[in-house]
Amino acid sequence: MNQSNIYEPIRCTVDGVIEESPAIKTIVLIPEKQFSFEAGQFISMTVPDVGEAPFTPSSSPFKTEKIEVTVMKTGLVTGAIHALKKGDVVGIRGPYGKPYPLENFAGKEVLLVGGGVGLAPLRSLFFSLLHTINAYEKITFCCGAKTPADYIYKNQILDEWLRYSEKMPVSFRITVDKKDEGWNFMEGLVTTTLDNLDIKISNSVAVVCGPPVMMRFTTLKLLDLGYSDSDIYLSMERKMYCAVGHCRHCLIGPYFVCKDGPVFTYNAIRNEPSVWA
Repeated sequence: MNQSNIYEPIRCTVDGVIEESPAIKTIVLIPEKQFSFEAGQFISMTVPDVGEAPFTPSSSPFKTEKIEVTVMKTGLVTGAIHALKKGDVVGIRGPYGKPYPLENFAGKEVLLVGGGVGLAPLRSLFFSLLHTINAYEKITFCCGAKTPADYIYKNQILDEWLRYSEKMPVSFRITVDKKDEGWNFMEGLVTTTLDNLDIKISNSVAVVCGPPVMMRFTTLKLLDLGYSDSDIYLSMERKMYCAVGHCRHCLIGPYFVCKDGPVFTYNAIRNEPSVWA
């Protein structure tokens, strides 16, 4: 935690707003105080006179002068965030929760599977993995979206990330549910990217993030492929109002998503009836 008062936000200035898709924007923030996080942790972002909501930063944890938060417009607070412009002031508090346990990924092939705005936490994780790329056997990043227009980070993925495979053990599988004439990659649900994987499952971990229905069917397919429950990591989302385990809105069975997560192994929560709620 970056400050003694866990409820007091750090003042941030909006440095830019990037329109990722018709419903998703990335907000670039400059904190007035030093702020750091680890991939997988989340923050609560406050819009003055409107409210606050939890988000997982989508930027690299190793670039602390700015923080990027990718937000889908779904309601009052997210609508206010989408209306922000350069120079506006917001607040952030945190970081909260447990990060991705990179020490458990060392020496293994890492499979990332993300859909829609679920690519945001995986982007931060991907940057972390690249920072210590020699610690892993290989990284396979499977990305999905409804249409090419809905793809977040599309230009970065196509113009920059795909080139990483030329010099690093990194590969991508990119799909959309429905393609258009200009789309030159796969068509189909993100689960189709898991067909014919060139991965040694016994020495691999999988990380999944996206809408609940996508996470559910991706997890089931990973199990069919031979992944163990304990090698599938899920980034869960709930209404984490307080972010510190007081309000109890984020419970999955006995677990507080805000404190015990948001990163869980499937083994930890597989028997909870509300896991895909």
